[in-house]
Amino acid sequence: MKKEVVAIDGPSGAGKSTVAKLVAGKLGYFYLNTGAMYRAVALYLNRKGKTPDDVITEDDLKGIDLDFDNDGNIFLNGENVSEKILSPDISKLASDFSKLPVVRKVLTDQQRKIGLKKPSVLEGRDIGTVVFPDAKYKFFLDATPEERAKRRYLQLKEKNPDLGVSFEEILKQQLERDRQDSSRDIAPLKKADDAIYIDTTGMEIEDVVKKILEFIKG
Repeated sequence: MKKEVVAIDGPSGAGKSTVAKLVAGKLGYFYLNTGAMYRAVALYLNRKGKTPDDVITEDDLKGIDLDFDNDGNIFLNGENVSEKILSPDISKLASDFSKLPVVRKVLTDQQRKIGLKKPSVLEGRDIGTVVFPDAKYKFFLDATPEERAKRRYLQLKEKNPDLGVSFEEILKQQLERDRQDSSRDIAPLKKADDAIYIDTTGMEIEDVVKKILEFIKG
């Protein structure tokens, strides 16, 4: 039986978070940003002085309490870290830590538990392939690397006008993360065979949302 889940996957900067949040609002579903969960874990482990080269155990992750409010903000042990997890450094660490089996196991279990409580929209990189392969609806959003890097750069610049990172650096990090996410052994980034592919390059957010809702509502 198909789970009442909308899975939206795709690489960083493809518009998943914004689109998923709007789709969830239109459907009256719960919105779960799984990428934010990996970033929050990366922030937590970084604060503890851990690196992706260290041996990470479940004990290292026991002190993590993740929660979301109705606006999609993520809280790490009661602290709203929605802004802190957007930095390029944390983005890179999230990709590195996400390759560790123990990190993926702990977060995949949490995502399934949350997603099964109520009809939900989940976005990430392996929702339709690993977390909910039996999701009722699956979509894979994509865009050119340059378009995705531009979106990330403008997003960061808007939040921090004094951002000391250039577009070229963001693009370089984007390409490296694409390579890492697609080539990792565990739950690599890839389109599920039955997912609907949407290239969002040059598309307005509202048009992407409309297209997804048309598939869902028929």
